Formats: sequence, structure tokens, C-alpha cells
Amino acid sequence: MNAPIIETKNLGVEFWVDGQWVMAATDINFSVSPGEVLAVVGESGSGKSTSAMSLLGLLPVNGRASGSVKLAGEELIGAEKKRLRQIRGEEIAVIFQEPMTALNPVYTIGFQISEALKVHYPKMTKAEAKERALSLLAMVELPDPEKAFNSYPHQLSGGQRQRAMIAQSLSCDPKLLIADEPTTALDVTVQAEILDLLRNLNQKLQSGVILITHDMGVVADLADRILVMKDGHSVEQGTADQIFNRPQHPYTQTLLASVPKLGRSARRFFEIPKDAKPVLSMENVSIVYPKRGKVAAFTAAKNVSFEIYQGEILGLVGESGSGKTTVGRAAIGLLPVSEGSIKLIGEEIAGATQKQLRGLRQRTGVVFQDPGSSLNPRLPIGESIGEPLLLAKKAEGEKLNQIVEDLLDSVELPRNYRNRYPHELSGGQRQRVGIARAISLNPDLLIADEPTSALDVSVQARFLDLLLDLQDKLKFACLFISHDLAVVDTLAHRIAVMQHGELVEIGDRDQILNNPQNEYTRKLISAVPVPDPQEQRQRREARAKSKL
Repeated sequence: MNAPIIETKNLGVEFWVDGQWVMAATDINFSVSPGEVLAVVGESGSGKSTSAMSLLGLLPVNGRASGSVKLAGEELIGAEKKRLRQIRGEEIAVIFQEPMTALNPVYTIGFQISEALKVHYPKMTKAEAKERALSLLAMVELPDPEKAFNSYPHQLSGGQRQRAMIAQSLSCDPKLLIADEPTTALDVTVQAEILDLLRNLNQKLQSGVILITHDMGVVADLADRILVMKDGHSVEQGTADQIFNRPQHPYTQTLLASVPKLGRSARRFFEIPKDAKPVLSMENVSIVYPKRGKVAAFTAAKNVSFEIYQGEILGLVGESGSGKTTVGRAAIGLLPVSEGSIKLIGEEIAGATQKQLRGLRQRTGVVFQDPGSSLNPRLPIGESIGEPLLLAKKAEGEKLNQIVEDLLDSVELPRNYRNRYPHELSGGQRQRVGIARAISLNPDLLIADEPTSALDVSVQARFLDLLLDLQDKLKFACLFISHDLAVVDTLAHRIAVMQHGELVEIGDRDQILNNPQNEYTRKLISAVPVPDPQEQRQRREARAKSKL
């Protein structure tokens, strides 16, 4: 058996906080051999990323690591900074979660890859660095390496930026790759391509990979072995087959049970009355962004038609840029309609005045993708929840306080949280605050725009149960926008599929997922990672055959 690339023994990480050392991870033991993929899974705050960053000495100034980390037999804990700088990029490289923030926005992709090469290989000429960079961009299957080389990060799509970051990480042929949530914000089809790329590169280069993720479908697709972490501790470790099919620890069992599984939802849905009238009706709606300077006019949505009835959840799915969010914003009058008709609660909003729209918007609610940026950081969450009621002049004083506390009860948050600020809550708790604010006016229509994309699977499961319980109770219509078909399967009565601004297919959940008529819908479904290594392997083989 090959000697491990990296091996940790009793690895611990702690931070100096408020005058004392606080443990973030303790007694972490693992090894990674050439060509092996070790997945480190667990919820936010479990210590996954902290443990991985400690391998390279990338902890903040108030952090320290203990125990042993050996890279091909060389101890890294306590190593000199000069030696660690040599190791970073050359022997251990990192693929970060968000390439838009990890890549420098003022330099081209080619410059940034060439810079990494010249730091580690000072004798390399500019021409040699460019040639190597172009070969790397071709290796990661960017369609036009020369164009990508001369492009700035903002000129590439999310999937292309992730490929460029992978190219930069591979520039010095590292022995070990640390991939920190490399597919979290990607569409399912782009995610499938990135996973195929990582797998092929792993097999070709025989580098070890530490994959940090909370997506068990991604783990099933890539991992050879799995390390499960909770509250800074390693609770279980084993092969992918052992963890998925014979999990021993209760936390691992809970984590796997929380994963939404496409086509296996057993939820009993609220029955929609046959005489129900649509809360939202769109008929041949087109939305065009006008020309601005050198930026040409752009049709974001074209001839979109659908209805949503009281008590119904319509899942709107598609890749980034398909027009999903544009349709959601137009549904409540936040974007002007170029053509067609939008009726909200029976009233036409295309061409409505701002005064008319303000009245209609009081009957709608919106749950945004990122609750951290949608909540005012200067307001306690109680004021954020009560603000719509105050602005609509529905309540004030003691009555407002009582409604806010009732809303906190409804989303299962303690009443004393009303005095906390958004940064004092977890991501899942902030999203619950977002729901409480959205339902504060008892809306007829709720727009939920990618509300679960950044949540851990167990937090996501609780969030979806809460949303369904509230919808059963309040009977609001809901437009649920997502690129995660497994989540939509858990929620939706019907599913609408968008591609390039057009609605390509719409039907009830079973018809869309089990008998899709459109080729694009079939492509979306086949790209969804599933938490089952054997099924994931069969899907991967089917995708490979379809490309031949």
C-alpha cells in the first residue's frame, strides 16, 4: 500500500476568545493516500474547514494547532513560515468555496495562474508560464483557454470561475488538494461537470483530495472514505459504502436521514379545492432589460405562462441565468413587464401605479436566498420582523410586540431572540427570521428565492418542514425558486422548468420527475447527485455514455 501523503494524529485547533482558549477541533485523526478522496462532512461549525486550514498553517492570529500533521513524513505543526509558504500551492493546494472572492478581481485569470507559477518556479519565463497556464485551462475543459486566459473573473460564469480556480490549484502539480465546498453555489448540471472533472484529474494525477462538504450527494459521487465531524470531534470514519449503508453513530444516521432524495418524497400535500382561483396568474409574460450604454438589450423572460392557486406550491427550477429570479421579482411588481399580463389576487399589475403596487405587496411576502444580507444588521430581529406591520400601519405598540412574539413562536424561535441582532444567529435561525418577516402580513402569495442553498442538510430539513407546516396552516400560495430538484420534490405540488428565459415544461411533481418530456428536464434530473454511491455510479456511467 502507498505511504500516505498526509497523516494527522490527535490534531487539535483552538482560538483565544474573551481571555480564554476555546477548542474548535480536537483529536482529529486521518490519512490520505495518493489517488484517494477523503470527504470530511458535518454541519457548519463542526470544525471541517478549520481542521483543513490548520494543515497549511492558515489559522487566524488568535488560533493555534496542536498534535501532529505529517506531509510525506515531514512535520508541519510548528514548521517555519518560509517552509509553509513553499508547501502552499506547490505541495498542498486549496480550491475555495467561492472563486469570485478568492480570485483577485483586478487581474486576469492568466496573470493569476502565471503569478502562482513564477512564485514557485522563479526561473520560469513569462512565455513558459503562459504556455503552462493555457495547458492547465485546457485540462480543466474551459471551451476557449486563450479567451479565459485574458478574461477577468467577473467575465466568466460561476462554473468557469470554479474551473479556473482548479487550474490555478493544479498549476504546481500538488500532492494534495483541499476542496472546500467546491460546488455549493453551482447549478446541478455545472456541479456534475465539476465533479466529473475533479474525479478525472484525481485519477490522472494521483493527487490526494480532502473534500469538505455538507452535500451527501457530492460525497457519494466522489469519496473513497468519509470522516464525519460534529462539534469539533470525529464521530465516525469509514469507507463510503460503510458510512452510507451501515452508519454506526446516531449523528451520521440523522445526517443521512435529513438528505432530500429525488423521487422519494412521502409528504402528504394539502389538497387544492377544485373551485380555487389563482392567486398569481402569468400569461405570455416577457421581460426585457433595456440597452444601457454599450450593454445590449437582453430578454430575460419570454412568453412565460402559469398559475399558482391558494395553498399550492409551484417549484420553479432551472440553471443560473434561466430567468427564475426575474420571474419571481416580476410577480410582485419589482420589475416592469415588456409584454403580457400578470394578475396578482385578481388584479393586473403590469402597468400598475406605485400606489396600487404598494397595496398589493402587502398581500405578498418574500424569503430571500441570503438572510444575512437581507436583514438589517443594525436592527434587532424583533424590529425586522415587525417592520412590515409598522409600515403597513397594521399594528403598533403592545399589539405589535405581541404579534412579533407570536411570529417567533410560529417559526420555533425563543421569544427572547427578538432582542438579538442577525450576526448573533446561525444561518438556519436567520432564515427562520426571514420566514417570520415574510408571513407577518399573512400573505396570499409567498416568493421563496433559493432559501436553502447555503444551509446544512439537517438545518435545511428542519427549514423545509417548517415552511410546509406554515403553508398547511396559512394556506398561502408559494412560488419556490430553486436549482435543487430534490428540495423542490420535497415541497412542490407542481414543477415548472425554465431554460434561457423560456418555460420549457410544467406539470405535476410526479409527471415532471418520473416522465419528463423535455430533453433539458431530463438533463437536469440526471445531473442531480444522490446520496447512494452505487446509484451515483450508475448515473455517472449513463452520463458518460450519453456524451459518446
